[in-house]
Amino acid sequence: MEAGAVYGEMTGTTKGADEMTRYLVPFFCGLLLCGDGVLDPAQAQGSKAAAQVHIDKAKAAAYRPGNSLMTLYEAMCEPALAAQPPAELPPNDGGRPAPSLAQRQVPPRAEWYAEPAKVFDNLYWLGSHGDAFHVPQIFGDSTWAVKTSEGLILIDTGNDFSAKELITDGLKKLGEDPAQIKYVILSHTHGDRYFGSKYIQDTYHARVIMSEADWTTMAKSNEPVELRPKKDMVATDGMKLTLGDTTVTIYLTPGHTPGTISELVPLKDGNERHVGAVWGGIAPSLARYGVRYFKNWDETLSTWSASAARFQDIAAKAGADTYLTIHPSYDGALEKIHSLKYRKPGDPHPMVNKDNLNRFLTIIKECTDAQLARVAESPVLTR
Repeated sequence: MEAGAVYGEMTGTTKGADEMTRYLVPFFCGLLLCGDGVLDPAQAQGSKAAAQVHIDKAKAAAYRPGNSLMTLYEAMCEPALAAQPPAELPPNDGGRPAPSLAQRQVPPRAEWYAEPAKVFDNLYWLGSHGDAFHVPQIFGDSTWAVKTSEGLILIDTGNDFSAKELITDGLKKLGEDPAQIKYVILSHTHGDRYFGSKYIQDTYHARVIMSEADWTTMAKSNEPVELRPKKDMVATDGMKLTLGDTTVTIYLTPGHTPGTISELVPLKDGNERHVGAVWGGIAPSLARYGVRYFKNWDETLSTWSASAARFQDIAAKAGADTYLTIHPSYDGALEKIHSLKYRKPGDPHPMVNKDNLNRFLTIIKECTDAQLARVAESPVLTR
């Protein structure tokens, strides 16, 4: 998010386009503003045509009656539709700085609080409010709590200012003991994922898991040191985290950060069994908070596209049929969760939809590939 959008940085709220699309905006510029560069008009036309092929595929996946992913499509493909391609950052540019604790603007409770919910027999949602139609948009942040026979596994924690009320108090409202939190899996090293994890680590002595690449990135980041958890467990590709009767499988899916991770989670709904998939990011990122993630946009976008394709294949082979969102407004998750209150015996579960999961990952990949096609237009920096 650009420097002026401190509010969105802390809540998943932005003015206009959200964080997941506006990461490119500060870098869009005309050739006169990008330093000396050479751009072949024919090459530019060709790259736009190539991008359009991917945009069309993403758009085709964006809507089904009752299962809209239009917000995701618009956010992810907007950079590929921009008038100018993304300009490369200077080699040592670490992106926008993070606000200090003193500088940040904590939103009022009414703008982030949401009621906790039991989503499956062994899965709770403890996240913050999201509303894609609010102005500015509020995309919300999910915290998932997996219930096992020997305790709870959290996937992400949201922000520090909301962690106690959403997680501790939320679990109590659902009849669970927050002292049973044994593990916290962090999808990636951005504050909306981990700022609440230090509270959980300090209060309940839960083990915190993140990839080595993202532990390293966190150490280099200029996000507030006061909110960082102590380095603990390192997630590896294909790692199986077993607690009691439940095993969550972790995969390295870099591209949003150097060490983004995604998970497969076994789900129970009465006598039915399902597999949930948590995709660990939304938009590809070149640099953020003082840390250069990748060499250039080509590497960034290629990495994210490859991760999406690989995880889509992994999820399909595992029989995954449920998308577990990290930002609930991208897939209308809050409406589906709310509808569980009206579900009749024998009704299908509103979150279970293999096509929805596949479409989500298709949009991620195709919009990323569209952005990658536009990189061919980028002028070559000589400074």
